[in-house]
Amino acid sequence: MTDTVSGGLEISGRDLAGAGFRARLKRFAHWLSQRDVFDLASCAALAALVVTAVWTFQDFAISNDEGVQHRYGELIIAYYKSGFTDLSLFKLDNLYLYGGLFDILSLGLSYIIPVDQYELRHLLCALIGIGGIAAAAGTARLIAGPRAAFFAIVALALCGSWYGAMYNHTKGIPFAAFMAGAIFFLVRASRSLPTPRMRDVIGFGLMTGAALGIRSLGLLLVGYLGVAILISLPRPVIGHWRERARFALRSMLWFLPALVIAYLIMIVAWPWAALSPLNPVRGLLSFGEFHYHIRTILFGQVYEMADVPRAYVPTYIAIRLPLLTLGATLLSLALIILPARIGGIGGLQRRELGLIAFAAIFPVACQVVVEGPAFDGCRHFLFVFPPIAILAGVGLSTSIGALARFHRSTLVVWLAVVATCYTWTAGKLYHLHPYEYLYYNQLVGGLEGASRRFVTDYWVNIMPEAVEELHEFLDRTEPATAQTKPYRVAVCGERVSYEEYARPNLQWIKMYDWRLADFYIAPTHMNCDRILAGKVVAKIERMGVTIGVVKDRRRIREQEE
Repeated sequence: MTDTVSGGLEISGRDLAGAGFRARLKRFAHWLSQRDVFDLASCAALAALVVTAVWTFQDFAISNDEGVQHRYGELIIAYYKSGFTDLSLFKLDNLYLYGGLFDILSLGLSYIIPVDQYELRHLLCALIGIGGIAAAAGTARLIAGPRAAFFAIVALALCGSWYGAMYNHTKGIPFAAFMAGAIFFLVRASRSLPTPRMRDVIGFGLMTGAALGIRSLGLLLVGYLGVAILISLPRPVIGHWRERARFALRSMLWFLPALVIAYLIMIVAWPWAALSPLNPVRGLLSFGEFHYHIRTILFGQVYEMADVPRAYVPTYIAIRLPLLTLGATLLSLALIILPARIGGIGGLQRRELGLIAFAAIFPVACQVVVEGPAFDGCRHFLFVFPPIAILAGVGLSTSIGALARFHRSTLVVWLAVVATCYTWTAGKLYHLHPYEYLYYNQLVGGLEGASRRFVTDYWVNIMPEAVEELHEFLDRTEPATAQTKPYRVAVCGERVSYEEYARPNLQWIKMYDWRLADFYIAPTHMNCDRILAGKVVAKIERMGVTIGVVKDRRRIREQEE
């Protein structure tokens, strides 16, 4: 079909469509040309993370706590459905001391998305974790521009403690991501104090409420708000105290809606917090008094969780970060301290970077000072990793900017070092998959140096692979009865995780019956694999390091009988 126009020209519909496409392509190319290359790189990196999460979320095991956390979510919903009369949630161990926001969200989604409930939890957790990376990048961009944002993404995404936890640490990662989101809105809001934009106030309230809806440590954000107001006071700080008092008071009044929003979200997701206004504070203080019989390890020395040395958490953070990220973080801290003419950052940047440094250091410092209980390395301090990534992003960006101005030849070498270090780290994480959270840096000799000297697979993420190895062993050695004959299996891990992957004839047995086990599955974490003797018929290894075993105990059991 053609259209005739004056002058006898005929233009086909295909030509018009082609011209329209070329015009749109030209406009898109023009739009791209107006964007900063690091902004585009950041968007591409976040998109790649989303694709990777969707592609790999089924590779990750059910973690030790997930079964009870999922049950806690069910009990919270039952509490509301019963009109607050079903009090079972307050009797489920100490879970009432935590909020159940993530568990409620995952349960709600399970009603409309036909996916295995644990796989859904893992996908949701991963997407929230990527949101935490985006929040860290957004904060770094506010402070030091698009280049810092890109490097913040790289620093956090290539941190094994974050990425490896991002799929099945369904309490620690959502909490850390919401904390990162709250810090982003707080930094934005602090720029217009004492009358911040209401959208930033609301954003801070939503993120703070979400964090409190998971852990009472979200109360730290109220302290961060106070620090943000303090560092934003009109200069000079000394003198004119009435003016500064009015500034602080107006700032606090403007943030009242945020605190109301946060409180409402918290009490919905955390029923125990609604029973008394002081319960969130009681919950926070109670964590310093936990004295369960849980053991942990540091430099090969075993400790009870209540007796760990003061350096326990700082040490684990230092040895779990990529060395380049650790160095860049220390550089950022130096920039805060150094005079502006040397550090190269202005007053606003310095104050905002100081707030981020406070968010990274203060919680760890509190744990050190009060000698609080700790175990599983830095698992309970994942929320300091986004601030650390922000500091690292700013440090790397500042170093690149300084070299670009003064030492261009050195800049090329530095960029090559940065690219090489992070490519090497990415390769390590690739070879660890899906056990990225076992990453250790070269301060302790990597995973090989950390094995049996530091915590490793405390979530027993080896479970799917170990069970599959047991299936293959039985199919190979006893093909006629492999799927029908009952076998008793002792597992150094949680029942819900084991039974998710094991065949029905592989019966999980309780610890007091372990001596009757035909097979034994265990990680090498805390030498759990050495509890029961047996012939090793399968090893789960990464980078030449054994992280879990499957043992055949039948001959030993027969001898004992």
